[in-house]
Amino acid sequence: MPQDSATKPFIEVLSGRRQSVPPLWMMRQAGRYLPEYRELRAKAGSFLDLCFTPDYAAEVTLQPIRRFKFDAAIIFSDILVIPHALGRAVRFEAGEGPRLDPLATPEQIATLAPRADFGKLEPVYEALRRVRRELAPDVALIGFCGAPWTVATYMVAGQGTPDQAPARMLAYRHPDEFAKIIDVLVENSIEYLIGQLSAGADALQIFDTWAGVLPPREFARWSIEPTERIVAGVRRQVPDAKIIGFPRGAGGMLPAYVERTGVDAVSIDWATEPSMIRERVQTRVAVQGNLDPLALIAGGATLDRSVDDVLENFGKGRLIFNLGHGIQPETPIAHVEQMVKRVREYKG
Repeated sequence: MPQDSATKPFIEVLSGRRQSVPPLWMMRQAGRYLPEYRELRAKAGSFLDLCFTPDYAAEVTLQPIRRFKFDAAIIFSDILVIPHALGRAVRFEAGEGPRLDPLATPEQIATLAPRADFGKLEPVYEALRRVRRELAPDVALIGFCGAPWTVATYMVAGQGTPDQAPARMLAYRHPDEFAKIIDVLVENSIEYLIGQLSAGADALQIFDTWAGVLPPREFARWSIEPTERIVAGVRRQVPDAKIIGFPRGAGGMLPAYVERTGVDAVSIDWATEPSMIRERVQTRVAVQGNLDPLALIAGGATLDRSVDDVLENFGKGRLIFNLGHGIQPETPIAHVEQMVKRVREYKG
């Protein structure tokens, strides 16, 4: 189970103890902006081979830690490994993103297996164990899964779509059948996350990338409720599990999300209104975010100002400095170094 967190600033913040210099990491920090990643990606062949080869996945996870001395590493994997373990065909096509066999009708939903083959996920657990052995004692290790709503959007459409209309329409027309997908994802995500904690993860993040396309009633049903069930299910077996939620685009629905899900922290995107977060969210949980990834690409005075804005808005409370979404492939490494230096020099 999670190791002693006493010397990990990232875990300290999740445990309720503000740090004068906020701990720092980036979503998608192990990725295409690094030449060493691109080299290993070419060697691995397919994206899934990169995820499911422990040597490769562990190495990719550690690459940004070596470069930037981040306070947390996040295991290199993908939110669609659960559908893969459920027996759904998952493939990643260059330049086009993931492709799956769609679950677009009630008849197709009836073919969904109730339980994943967790043997297919053993390489993820092994990569976690290897990374845990390599990390310095003060660096945290994050495991993760996709939130059921977001994973379901890909499973229904068979691919990403601009506003995930296929899943939204299916949920409107056939809510009971759509709920079966959500239920399967909830139960298997609980088991998957507990397995990651057992393999050495110190904390978990639940990525609900497409939460922001849902109206309030549907947000409560398809984003909040499944996440609440996952958090409760994990904590039934690991009572002190540290869990971060990321309902991207949730905006004014964030306070309800925090109150109902029981997460220890919430990751916020760059468009979120700061005073609402300070007054209604950060008083309850830690906040993670929320630098615009495009400001990181821009660099220079724009980047300095944007970093300072995040620190000014949230640095007086519990903050984990991060981006408002994943780093973009075209981001210059020098700009990441500039951001890290700026955060580390903060006198909060």
